[in-house]
Amino acid sequence: MSTIIPFHGMRYDATVVGDVKQVVAPPYDIIDAAGQKAFHDRHPQNIIRLELGLDQPGDGPTQNRYIRAASTLRDWLKSGALKRDAQPSLYYHTIEYLPPYAPAGSPTKTLKGFLATVKLEALDSGHIYPHENTRSAAKTDRLNLLEACKTNFSPIWSLYSDPQGAVMGLLEGAIKGKPASIDFRDDVGCRQQLWAVTDPAVLKQAVDTLRSKPLFIADGHHRYETALNYQKLRRQQAGSPTGQHAYDAVLMLLTSLEDPGLTVLPTHRVTTTTLPPYDHVQSLLGATFDLQEFPFTVATQAATRAKFIEALRTNGRTVPMFGLALKGDSRYVTLALKPAHRPPAQASPRAKLDVSLLQQLIVAALCPTPQEQEAILYTKDDHEALDWVAKGTGTGALLLNATKVSEVQAVATAGERMPHKSTYFFPKPLTGLVMNVME
Repeated sequence: MSTIIPFHGMRYDATVVGDVKQVVAPPYDIIDAAGQKAFHDRHPQNIIRLELGLDQPGDGPTQNRYIRAASTLRDWLKSGALKRDAQPSLYYHTIEYLPPYAPAGSPTKTLKGFLATVKLEALDSGHIYPHENTRSAAKTDRLNLLEACKTNFSPIWSLYSDPQGAVMGLLEGAIKGKPASIDFRDDVGCRQQLWAVTDPAVLKQAVDTLRSKPLFIADGHHRYETALNYQKLRRQQAGSPTGQHAYDAVLMLLTSLEDPGLTVLPTHRVTTTTLPPYDHVQSLLGATFDLQEFPFTVATQAATRAKFIEALRTNGRTVPMFGLALKGDSRYVTLALKPAHRPPAQASPRAKLDVSLLQQLIVAALCPTPQEQEAILYTKDDHEALDWVAKGTGTGALLLNATKVSEVQAVATAGERMPHKSTYFFPKPLTGLVMNVME
């Protein structure tokens, strides 16, 4: 159902650029303006100069960051800073990390995957499933860059089902005993390792094994839709092209749905507009939820917070449960959805999601207008959400549990899209480890 294509990856040559750690960067969409400037200043060949270049005074149609990126790419290829591998490869990639917000002393986890190019398929093909909606501005930006550079600098992250670990077993067997070509700890302490697998027999077996498996996009929906738009443009320019072309495939990191190293983080909501006092919130939500209060004093706040978060996590495994904190109110509250209000078994996968229930039953009640909902802030960190309310940055924290990978799969397979800010897959693959030329 999906066509995996070994490819001639374009990579940095460490003998030219030095430490590879200094030239890679996180995905563009999680870099703020300060980070963009910091990566730009870090190294003259940092990938940020291609992926997210700085705007300059006087930029216009004939001179802008996309045109500069294309010129810079040509220069780096000419100087040897970037080189394409001679043999078609799949790139086995591991990321060892400590889960965010894990208690002290927690063990590390290791995400296992591989970088490949994947044949582009329509999103209604039944071969590649999205799970989130996209926004047009981001796609326009990415298409401008792709048209200028004709290169994928960062991978889309997709998942496939492989309970027996057959594909990873193949690749791990091929690299056993061989040192990684890339091995470093990144800025947040993750150990990044990469091996190129070139054995034609192994590559064929991996491709054949994956041929029957659909893919689920975990991260990079904008980039996938941009690649489809780019393919359409190139086909129009070529008239009626025959055969497979470089622009018919896109760079992906592929990971098993069953990989124990895969982490999905929740995305909490923090309101910034005026909310009613707790008594009124209680009357608004009490018919739908069972509320349990966790009152605290200054002396007991930290211990009570830990108890509240533990209750949210533990009880939320079996019933839809949310957390609430209000500005100026000395209590945390868990809200367990009453049985009469839980979605029926025949409800759509999207309707059963905690994030959907939160939006329909809590956010809509506390922030009824579009303007109030547009003003909501988002964070993956339990404590950051609660601290924003304690410090007055926000007026109310609405905490939820992470969406399960199986729920993402069910929503995507049903042809539905998840609500905005539903999932945050972790750890994000870096930009610049391996690139794909679509020319």
